[in-house]
Amino acid sequence: MELMSGNEAIAQGAWEAGATIGVAYPGTPSTETLECFAQKDGVYAEWCTNEKVAVEVGLGASAAGARVLSTMKHVGVNVAADPLFTAAYTGVNGGMVVLAADDPGMYSSQNEQDSHYYAQAAHIPALDPSDSAEALRFTRDAFELSERFDVPFIIRSSVRVSHTKTPVEPQEHEAYARKPYEKSAQKWVMMPAFAKPRRKVQLQRVEALKAWVEECPYNTIVEGAGEIGVVCAGAAYQHVVEALPEASVMKLGVSWPLPEKKLRAFADSVKALYVIEEGSEYLRNAVAACGVAVSDTPCFLPADGELSPGLVRAAFGIPEPDHAPVRDDLPGRPPALCAGCPHRLVFKELSRLRAIVTGDIGCYTLGALPPLSAIDTCVDMGASVSMAHGFELALAGEDHKPVVAVIGDSTFAHSGLSSLISTVYNRGAGTVCVLDNRTTAMTGRQGNPFNGVTLQKRPSRELDLEGVVRALGVEDVRVVNPNDMKAVRTALKEATSAVETLSVLIFRSPCVLLDRTRKPAYHVQGNCTGCGVCASLGCPAISRDEQTGTASIDAAQCIGCAQCAQYCNFDAIAQE
Repeated sequence: MELMSGNEAIAQGAWEAGATIGVAYPGTPSTETLECFAQKDGVYAEWCTNEKVAVEVGLGASAAGARVLSTMKHVGVNVAADPLFTAAYTGVNGGMVVLAADDPGMYSSQNEQDSHYYAQAAHIPALDPSDSAEALRFTRDAFELSERFDVPFIIRSSVRVSHTKTPVEPQEHEAYARKPYEKSAQKWVMMPAFAKPRRKVQLQRVEALKAWVEECPYNTIVEGAGEIGVVCAGAAYQHVVEALPEASVMKLGVSWPLPEKKLRAFADSVKALYVIEEGSEYLRNAVAACGVAVSDTPCFLPADGELSPGLVRAAFGIPEPDHAPVRDDLPGRPPALCAGCPHRLVFKELSRLRAIVTGDIGCYTLGALPPLSAIDTCVDMGASVSMAHGFELALAGEDHKPVVAVIGDSTFAHSGLSSLISTVYNRGAGTVCVLDNRTTAMTGRQGNPFNGVTLQKRPSRELDLEGVVRALGVEDVRVVNPNDMKAVRTALKEATSAVETLSVLIFRSPCVLLDRTRKPAYHVQGNCTGCGVCASLGCPAISRDEQTGTASIDAAQCIGCAQCAQYCNFDAIAQE
C-alpha cells in the first residue's frame, strides 16, 4: 500500500498497463502525471509544443501499435479537440488514454469548464475516478478497453483528485507486445469517402458502449438509510458521502455514456433523487435525459467553484458542525512575481509608457496586478499576439497608445508562433515582447523548444528564437537584458515609436528559480526619502513603513538583482 496523488496514480496505471509512450504539454493540474510517467522503466515521454501536437503524436504511436498516454488540463482539451474528435472515427490500434484534468475553482486557470462535454460531443468514453485508487485502476483498465472498443478513452480528473494523496495498491508492470501496424486507408485516412463509413462504425460502437456500461463495475451504489438518493461522479462523491452519510449514493465511474437502466432503477429505489456536481449541469442534464426525475436541492448549491462537504450540507439545510473559529487578522498574501523576476522591469516600463498590453498565459500574467498594473488582456495561449494585431486594426488611423503583446518563450512555441505568422502575413505593425526566461515557469519549470531541455533530459537542440522570428520576415528583432532598466526603457521606446513597423523584442534572462545562486542582498540607507518608486516594482522583498513611507528590504528574500537600485534617484539602495 502506498500514498499517491491522482496524477501519480494515473502514471502508475498507465505503466502497469504496458504503456510505453507518454506525450503532453504541461498544464496545472495535470503536469505531474507525465513527469511521474517519464521516470518509469522502459518508457519514452516528451513535452510537445502544444496539446494538439501531443494527441497527434499519440495517435500516430497508437496506430503503430503502442499503448499511449496523453495528458493535458481542461483548456488543453480545447486545443486538442481537432484530432481528438477525428480519433473517435479512426479508432486506435494500441490502446490510447487521454487525461483531461479539470480545474473547478480556477486555482491555476483562466476559466472553468467541464470536460465531460467533450466526451459526450466526441463520443469518446470518459472514466471519472473519485480517488487515487480508482485513478490507478481506471487508467490501467482503460488501455484494454480502448483496444476492445477501438476508441481512445478519456480519464476525466479534477484538481482535488489530481493533487490529493490517497492509498493505492500498485501492481506489477504488464509486458505488452506492440501490435503490428496494418495499412488501412479506410480506417486511418479521414477523407469524406472513408469518414462516412467510419461514422457508422462510431455509432455502432456507441451502442456497444451503452450495453457495456450497464454491467460496468465502475458504477457502484452505496445503500443508505435515508429516503434520498444522490448521483455523482469523481471528487464530488467524496464530498457527498461526508456531508450526507445517510443518503443512498450512485457513484458513476463512467460519466459517458451513462447507464440509463441502472440510473432509472436507482431512482425508483428512493423518494427523491438529486445530482451533485461541480460548476456544471452536464451530469444533471444527462441523468434527466435518461428519463429520471431530478429534484432541486432544498437550498442553493453554487454553480461555480469547487465543491466542499460544507457546501453540500448547506444545500440540504444541514447545519455545520462546530469548528474552531477562523482568525480574521491574518495578513493577505496576494500572488506576486518572485523577487528578482526578469519580467518585472518590462512591466514597470510598459506601465510607464501607458501602453495597451495584451498578455498571455504564464506567471507573467501577474503583471496585471498592482502595483505594476500593466496588462490589459489575457485570454488563452498565444492570444497576446493575435489580440495586439486586432487592437492595431481597430485603432488604425487614430492617435492611440502603443499596443504591445507580451508572451513567454514556451507559450510562443505553443501557439504564439502561428499568431505571429498571421500578423506578418497580413503586414501588421506593433510590438511583440517575448519574455524568454529559459523555461516553462508557471507549471514547474519544464523544458520547451526554445531552451532545448527535454522531459527525460535526452540530447536535443535549442531552437534559435530570434532566427525563427527573422525567418518569418520580421526585420526589427532585438535581444535585450530585462534586468537592465535603461536597456529595457530604450528598446520599448524605440520599438513603440516605429508605428508602421512590426518589432519583436526578446527579453532574455533565466527564471530566478532555475539558478538559486544569490548575490549579496541590497539594503536601504538612511537617505531614503520615502518616494515609493522602489515599492512600485511590486518586489516581495521590498516593504514600506506605514508611518514614514521609507522603504526596507528583506535580506532573506532579496537575491541581489539590483532592479530596485536602478530606480532610486537618491542612491538610498546599496548592496551589502
